[in-house]
Amino acid sequence: MVYELLDSEGLYVGATSALNVVAAVELATKLGRGAYWLDTLFDIPDVHFTGSKVATVLCDGAYRYQSRLFSKQWLKAKDLEDAIPGHLKKYAVLD
Repeated sequence: MVYELLDSEGLYVGATSALNVVAAVELATKLGRGAYWLDTLFDIPDVHFTGSKVATVLCDGAYRYQSRLFSKQWLKAKDLEDAIPGHLKKYAVLD
């Protein structure tokens, strides 16, 4: 997600922010359109979750992690090279 946010949105975020986005995407996927299950889960009068939105906080920048997340050597040492989709490997530029 670190690379995906950099590529698609131009956001230079750290690992914690990327994990927040992953969690928000997963929650949004579970909610789907209408979020009917939240209405049945929470019995709050006059509150309906239909069409709910998900927000998250981007709480760190990638500058603190650049020597790791963008390092070919570090990624290789951690056996993470193959975890990065091919079109995003261009961001692992540090040797």
